[in-house]
Amino acid sequence: MESLIAPWRINYILRPKEAGAKESVFTRIAQSGDDVANYVIYRGKTCYSVLNSFPYNGGHILICPYREVPDFAALTDEEMLELMHQTRRCIDALKQTMKPQGFNVGVNLGQVAGAGIVEHLHIHIVPRWNGDTNFMPVIGATAVLPEAMLDVAARLRAVLNA
Repeated sequence: MESLIAPWRINYILRPKEAGAKESVFTRIAQSGDDVANYVIYRGKTCYSVLNSFPYNGGHILICPYREVPDFAALTDEEMLELMHQTRRCIDALKQTMKPQGFNVGVNLGQVAGAGIVEHLHIHIVPRWNGDTNFMPVIGATAVLPEAMLDVAARLRAVLNA
């Protein structure tokens, strides 16, 4: 049997859980100036786009408002419009840089719906390719990413900020 080494996963497994944190990780990233370390690929006026640090597939992007809001009702019209514009832009950038054959785009609202960060709404964009799901995510609960996230982030940042 061969072993698949995914050393970046240990950071997720061992990291301190953030119970009772005053702000979400998305708020901390929004306020940070280190876009490279945080995989931020684009910043707009009211929202930003970031690679998911623990993705389902390579190129998994999250679009987040800067403000910490739990649902669509709490968004301003400007934030709602920019969320949709950035979603479209990021899909176009993924098409250009990674050539996916399709996308899953969605929002999980509430813990029972699968929201891992309930207090901060965000849109998921997951690029998909024919045959990208195999035994690893199904049996091994492991995603296999064929390209380093820093490289993906740099290529997307170049397209989105051109």
